[in-house]
Amino acid sequence: MKRLMAPLLIATLTLAGCGGRFSDSGWNPLGWFGSGQGPTTLEPRDGYANANTDARPGIPAITGARWEVLNEGRLLVVTGIGPTKGYYNADLIGQSPSPTGRLSPDPDGVLRLRFVAWPPLSDSEFARLPARPETDTISVALTLSSNVLAGITQVEITGATNTVTIRK
Repeated sequence: MKRLMAPLLIATLTLAGCGGRFSDSGWNPLGWFGSGQGPTTLEPRDGYANANTDARPGIPAITGARWEVLNEGRLLVVTGIGPTKGYYNADLIGQSPSPTGRLSPDPDGVLRLRFVAWPPLSDSEFARLPARPETDTISVALTLSSNVLAGITQVEITGATNTVTIRK
């Protein structure tokens, strides 16, 4: 019996030193090779770059927005028009700071986007031609997965002169 007591006592003390999530004992092997403390947040030290740093101006007029159902979420399709032909490089960008390529809604569940595009160069032929609503609409689409949609109640899209809100 005495032969068994010594190993049991050693094992009990060893396990007690490792125990508990608040344990800072020197017996805890998780602390032997440095502090087990990692960063408290995944946010960069300087914060995320603000999405509003995009130099493209807002589309002059948003004419509509609609949802199209996909297998793994929805496709947000937004259309707009400029006063002249030739707008290019259109995109929907988030207004809230977030990691590159990710969109996240505000705490109130509203995903705020900007509809932006480059206007034609002022000396180009396109800049002199007025846009026709039948043929010169500008369309962009944004895929939102089911995971992203879970936290969204509505989407607010802002252009240069108007804002369109679409509910989920």
